[in-house]
Amino acid sequence: MILKARVASRGFLVAMALTAIVATLATAAPAGRAHAAGSVAVTRTADTQLDPTALYFVSYDGLVNNDSFQQSGILSYAGYQYAAWYTADRNAVIARRRLPSGSWATVKLPHQLSTNDSHNVISLGVSPADGRLHIAMDTHDNPVYYVASVAGLLSHPASHPWTGADFGAVQRTLGGVDLGSITYPQFLVTPTGALQLSYRTGASGNGTNELAEYAGGRWTKLGRWQSATGNYTGPNGVVSTTRNMYLHGIDYTPSGRLYATFTWREGNTGVLCAGGGLSNHDTGYVYSDDQGRTWHNNAGTVVGATGGSAVSLDSPGLVVDPLGPDHGLMNQESQAVDSAGAVHALISYVPGRFTQCVTDYQADRQRYGHTFLLSRAGNGTWSKVEIPVQSGSTQRSKLVFDRYDNAYVIMPFGRIVAATRASGWTDWTQVFGADQLGAFGEVDVDTSRVRDEGVFSVLYQRKSTGPTTPSPIRVADFRLG
Repeated sequence: MILKARVASRGFLVAMALTAIVATLATAAPAGRAHAAGSVAVTRTADTQLDPTALYFVSYDGLVNNDSFQQSGILSYAGYQYAAWYTADRNAVIARRRLPSGSWATVKLPHQLSTNDSHNVISLGVSPADGRLHIAMDTHDNPVYYVASVAGLLSHPASHPWTGADFGAVQRTLGGVDLGSITYPQFLVTPTGALQLSYRTGASGNGTNELAEYAGGRWTKLGRWQSATGNYTGPNGVVSTTRNMYLHGIDYTPSGRLYATFTWREGNTGVLCAGGGLSNHDTGYVYSDDQGRTWHNNAGTVVGATGGSAVSLDSPGLVVDPLGPDHGLMNQESQAVDSAGAVHALISYVPGRFTQCVTDYQADRQRYGHTFLLSRAGNGTWSKVEIPVQSGSTQRSKLVFDRYDNAYVIMPFGRIVAATRASGWTDWTQVFGADQLGAFGEVDVDTSRVRDEGVFSVLYQRKSTGPTTPSPIRVADFRLG
């Protein structure tokens, strides 16, 4: 592993940050006029309301309707777009519209959110072979609430009226497969058209990542691919014996390779210099060329097998960006794959130039936190670029690429910064201000529409006037470049 760090000087960072603060929305080209491949810009083309009074409460610094790790709370398929959220009366709702500008129609599912926990998001997935919509929701270390639609609902949407009759009953298993208590259900489609579910069993600091697969109309549990075992020694000499792997993302490339970038979280917080930090450390990377059955490290060496000898802390060659546990490193930030099949990850933490000991991760991240882009080249080397615009938040950003592989990062509160492929993603500039959406915290992005249309739809919820006062949830559409 070779890490090439390209980090700007502190003076340059300050200057760029000040420039970003006063920057306004970049001037958009007139409709129909193409931008050059090397330019970055966003044009907000629409902003529609899904619900004027969506459920609102702050938990783990975030909202249950808008956590960036959902993968996905909003997606597009066969000319229609779908979004999910919880209403003020706690009901799970699924909506659809015909793209690009149809009206939203909603269906209320027979389920109400069980607890005020922002982890309990709604995640959507599509099985291309039979055109079903799959919904996993309301889970944080408890059995999933799962719903599957009738066949053809997404592949032949115009043939279905979009009513409750299009959806099956709410189940506590995955179509009859008992997963036990899980967290972070995330759907992904394999290159062969199967649908997979990535999820965690166990708890923060002592959990394992697992996979299930839907093919031929039924679910199969593939098993765990990551182990919680091994000894980690903190900078202070304290040893932690359990952990979990937090995924920044898990995605297939067009060539069929499955990528995952991650950070470890230790079960023993005694490894920290202070009790107010986060026990997350290091950024790691693995990939699979057989749809998640076996896993390789950065050098191509097999380091684990799903359902067998799992990837663990002791597996060689996993770390691509080393970082100790005392910097408030965020888990589950973001990952994206560009058109060449190269994987990129966003990470954010408090750099050592500010402090070597985060004592209050919320206050220290808000004041000193910076976001970095990690990129893997075709020869396996990794580069690292610091984004010179602070998010000013404890929360996560989201990474997407346009058709020219220019990078766009949607930060908390809806601020958008971008950099060109031609610069090696070093010329970061703000192209949309944080105050222009009125969003609270993280947002979710329809990545499928970015890929197919060069448009990204941002699912966001407005800041509330009170701690639990319902607020509007909306979808803003942006054309890139």
